[in-house]
Amino acid sequence: MAKLSGKVAIITGAGRGLGRAYALRLAELGANVVANDIDLNSAAEFEEQLNEATVMAECEARGVKSIGIEADVTSKQEVTEMFEAVIDTFGRVDILVNNAGGVLRPVEQGYAAEVPEDDWRTIIDLNLTATVFCCQAAAKQMKRQQSGKIINIGSQAGVRGNLLGQNAHYCVAKAGVAQYTRLLAGELGPFNINVNCMAPGMILTSRANKQFNRDSPESVAHYTQLIALRRMGTTEDCAKVVEFLATDLSDYVTGQVITVCGGMVLSPS
Repeated sequence: MAKLSGKVAIITGAGRGLGRAYALRLAELGANVVANDIDLNSAAEFEEQLNEATVMAECEARGVKSIGIEADVTSKQEVTEMFEAVIDTFGRVDILVNNAGGVLRPVEQGYAAEVPEDDWRTIIDLNLTATVFCCQAAAKQMKRQQSGKIINIGSQAGVRGNLLGQNAHYCVAKAGVAQYTRLLAGELGPFNINVNCMAPGMILTSRANKQFNRDSPESVAHYTQLIALRRMGTTEDCAKVVEFLATDLSDYVTGQVITVCGGMVLSPS
């Protein structure tokens, strides 16, 4: 029997990229998957090729049930309604992967001393507030079940500083995700709920490649010199760690921030 057979997993930001990789990995392990995104067709925007018509269909091709819910996770009301729909459909929530986020504002506007108020609020809400809202909704059900796995997605940006003050809103938000993870893990531990954070480094995703030219020869040459393993990461590198955090392999692991960066955390900023 698959390790997660009968479990129900919610993955936010699952329309493409890392979220899609997490959804497919958990489906392969037998979990029924709820794919959330503000736009479940977002893969097309970044020219990411799916193997089926939708991410949900890709999950179902692995022999599990899957539904898609388009919702803005920065809205507490929409998050509440999403979790109610999941409980109505599946009756439980076993795994939550808080993947929605990103730097969706111009990098040149993100310096610490100059970041505009609207950019600040937008990026904090998308990366930190949305995580809090989803964790709170999941915690209610998981406490009733006396079990659950919450996996928050942070970033190297929330672990390391930089000498330029770049992406201050994103860095602060992801640092907040790490600390919120620790606080929530302490609170929910007595209910047999594990709460951990994964902090990816330079991962090759369809959005990063298009938005930041991350897969260009110049970018690869620059960043690999800052990475101990001398290669950029893949979505599967991160999905493997989500598997660890979602299964019984991590039953005695909670309140941790696991960096998945090929050793980039070792380099100076």
